[in-house]
Amino acid sequence: MIRFALAFLCLCGGAQAEPSLRSEGAIRWQVDAPWFGGWSGIEVGAQGRQMTVINDRGQMVVAALQRVRGEITAVAVHSTSHMGRPGGGKVRKKASDAEGLAIANDGSTYISFEHRHRIMQVDRASGRTFGRIALPFQNSLGNNTGIEALAVSANGTLYAIPEQASPDGSAFPVYAYANGEWRITARIPQRGPFVPVGADFDPYDRLWVLERAVTPLGFRSRIRLFVLDPTAPREYTLLATVPARFDNLEGISVWQDARGKLHVTMISDDNFLRVLRTQIVEYSVVE
Repeated sequence: MIRFALAFLCLCGGAQAEPSLRSEGAIRWQVDAPWFGGWSGIEVGAQGRQMTVINDRGQMVVAALQRVRGEITAVAVHSTSHMGRPGGGKVRKKASDAEGLAIANDGSTYISFEHRHRIMQVDRASGRTFGRIALPFQNSLGNNTGIEALAVSANGTLYAIPEQASPDGSAFPVYAYANGEWRITARIPQRGPFVPVGADFDPYDRLWVLERAVTPLGFRSRIRLFVLDPTAPREYTLLATVPARFDNLEGISVWQDARGKLHVTMISDDNFLRVLRTQIVEYSVVE
């Protein structure tokens, strides 16, 4: 049973030191292929040497991250697959707009879709989707403001945060799915023009949320870290960029290297437009 408090969240550092981020660089990723682009979800594994990404047209890619002194120098695609329907055939058109990606500790893989709002499990080897998870709150989601922030906690609970901001400035609900039931387990405050577009849990079960704001001068990105402890909830703002510092960052993954150090990797969605780029951006976590 989910027992998180709903009254959430205040800025309160307590006795704990506030984490910070240190830039580890950014690279532009390019592949000359019709399926390349629109990357919205990312999960990094193998202690930073492999990534799984999904895009707005139902494509899933597994690639190796080649590094020199810890920084990414090249990306080598290992496999590509177009997501398939449970009964066979490819997921088509608007039904293929994959946005959020979450991989549990046991390998279970979940993807959230916009336009035709739903969450599906996926077989990463074949790309076939199965195990649809209904969204009882989908009527409150706009066509292009669905569940982009999707994450799985250490105990296997699936979390989803809608991208849609409330006009009255009220907090974003954090939905949790366990035992076949969705519940609002927390609410994160809406601060400024940012909306959630990506999420992940770190090994300490803290929730990292990537947010985006669109301005006339370009995209802005923000990362907030939340401790989901009803007795001592905490919120930290670890990154807030100026316009056009990066492109349209939408996916976030928090991972641990061989020495136990935490890193944050993000990927941008170029919307299949020439004026935008696919960037992979990394930070290390200082605690």
